[in-house]
Amino acid sequence: MTRIIADISVSVDGFVTGPDPGPDNALGTCGEALHTWAFSGDPDDRRVLREGTARSGAVVLSRRLFDLVDGPNGWDDKTGYGAGEVGKPAFVVVTSSPPESVRLTDLDWTFVTTGLSDAVATARELAEAASSDSGKELDVVLMGGGAAIGSALDAGLVDTLSLHLAPVVLGAGTPLFTGGAPRILAQRSVTPTSTATHLTYDVL
Repeated sequence: MTRIIADISVSVDGFVTGPDPGPDNALGTCGEALHTWAFSGDPDDRRVLREGTARSGAVVLSRRLFDLVDGPNGWDDKTGYGAGEVGKPAFVVVTSSPPESVRLTDLDWTFVTTGLSDAVATARELAEAASSDSGKELDVVLMGGGAAIGSALDAGLVDTLSLHLAPVVLGAGTPLFTGGAPRILAQRSVTPTSTATHLTYDVL
C-alpha cells in the first residue's frame, strides 16, 4: 500500500525556514542549520537520509519550493533530492500554471494545476507505477513547503509525518503549523543524532 509521507526539517520553535527566505536565500537567515543533518557524517543521519529517499516513488512540492530548487541557486548534482544516495524519483509540483521553462531537465517533472489533492493522487499513481517497475513498495513523499504539508494534514491526505528536529531556535521564519484541525499522532520511531532528532509519526 503506497503511503503519503510528509517529510520536513523543522527548528525547535517550529519553523521550516529562517527569517526573510527568498530566491537568493532559500532557507532564510540561519536556515541552513535546519539541514545540517543531511550533510553530516553521522552514520544514523546517513541511514535516515538513505532510507527516506530510497522509499520515494514520487515527490510532491509546492510551486514556491519548485522555483527555489529549480532556480539558479537551487539543486545541483551534489545538493539535489537524495543526491549521491539513490535514483531520481518523479516530482509533482502543485501550481496555478506550469513554468515557461525548467532548468533541471534531467528530472521527471509533472505540473498539476487542479490542487493539492489531485497532485497527491497523481504522485500516488506515479509511485505505484515505480513500485511495479522496481518490484519494491515505494511511497509518495510530500517534501514541502510548510504550507503544503499543513494543508495536506488538514485535508487528511497524510499517512505518516516525518520530522527532522534541528537543534536550533530561529525566532522567526516560515512556520510549519499555523492552526488547522487537531490531529492525533502515534509515535513510531525516534532517532537522536548529534545534528537532529528524527521523529516518525503515523497520522491517526
